[in-house]
Amino acid sequence: MTIIKTNLAAVGILLGGLSGNVLAVGFRLPNQDPEGIARGNAFAATADNPAAIYYNPAGICQLEGQQLSVGSYFISTNIDYKSPTGETSSTVTDFQAVPQIYYVYSPEESKFSMGLGLYAPYGLGIEYEANSAFPTIADEAKLLYACFNPVVAYEICPGLSVAAGITLNYSDVTLERDIGLSAGDRFKFDGDGYATGFNLGLLWQPRPMWSFGLNYRSATNVEFKGESIASPYSKYQSTEASLEFPDYIVGGISFRPDENWNFEFDLDWTDWDSVNDAKFKGTFGGDQTFPFRYTSGFMYEFGVTRQLGDGYFASAGYIYSENNSPDATFSPLNPDSDLNLGSIGFGHRGDSFSWAVGYHFAYNSGREVSGNQAVSPLGETVDGEYHTFNHAVNVSVRYRF
Repeated sequence: MTIIKTNLAAVGILLGGLSGNVLAVGFRLPNQDPEGIARGNAFAATADNPAAIYYNPAGICQLEGQQLSVGSYFISTNIDYKSPTGETSSTVTDFQAVPQIYYVYSPEESKFSMGLGLYAPYGLGIEYEANSAFPTIADEAKLLYACFNPVVAYEICPGLSVAAGITLNYSDVTLERDIGLSAGDRFKFDGDGYATGFNLGLLWQPRPMWSFGLNYRSATNVEFKGESIASPYSKYQSTEASLEFPDYIVGGISFRPDENWNFEFDLDWTDWDSVNDAKFKGTFGGDQTFPFRYTSGFMYEFGVTRQLGDGYFASAGYIYSENNSPDATFSPLNPDSDLNLGSIGFGHRGDSFSWAVGYHFAYNSGREVSGNQAVSPLGETVDGEYHTFNHAVNVSVRYRF
């Protein structure tokens, strides 16, 4: 009996190490349209297609009639890890697809425009290959965060518009990893929840050469309800978890020296400081509260678009994204770091039918993690060096009624 009790206590400790860090997969997905991605997501002060519902909803006042945009974002997460003792691990590099749908209606001779968006501002997932260096700390996590976003925009006067919308959000999370006390043992949590929020936008173009944009999205808190199991030590049991998804604000300036060129710089700030604790209730081993201790930070976004004639265009962009995850609470399931992102894209805008393709990569030269608190009772640690090289492609088609 003493051995069994010791094992069960160890399971509780192992689950504790999992719960606080795995949900760090709830990172932002700011890539919501190929025209925006190709410009390094510097789009808040341009916002001249239906994806403005995400980038700056005030921009939909620039659109005429009814327009529907359908697209998908494909991303491959490539992380390589090397421990202080020389062990290595890598992620599974399959592409994941994230759909995006936007609809805008601007009645003729009306100052009002309306829009509906369905997209995923947070989410994705990550999975490490078999025989990783830390299977009892981080193995696999998947997060879906789907947002249904109706918005209304109003043109106060020519060149100045404002907008507001409601965000209706559904989220589903699955977490899995080894427990490590016997061959084949496994922990799994699966739960979902809902949350509501809002977004705001402002677009001001005082002169044809200059445009200014602001985009704000409120924080949401999702109360996940589901089940967890520590197999073979327990049966499925009801489990609840709480996680904050932070608010963020984006400001942009667009300079257009003539009708063929558009240069834009955006400053994007996220309140990651609000994501401090993840609370799990009902896990095997008792209720747990674990710190993220994230730090707020910026993304610096620059983009340029060149009109090529006959409706064709090409774009390029660059983003520098600051690291928001301190060493102490770093998780391989959200291996954040200072990132450099480059992007290119092209497309065509027609009277009725338009299309666009955007590509970007994310790269870091290596992040060294030390003093991490996620050390398992089996001696595993996530200290070491992490290299990131992600690839992503976004495609969309748009139809004007």
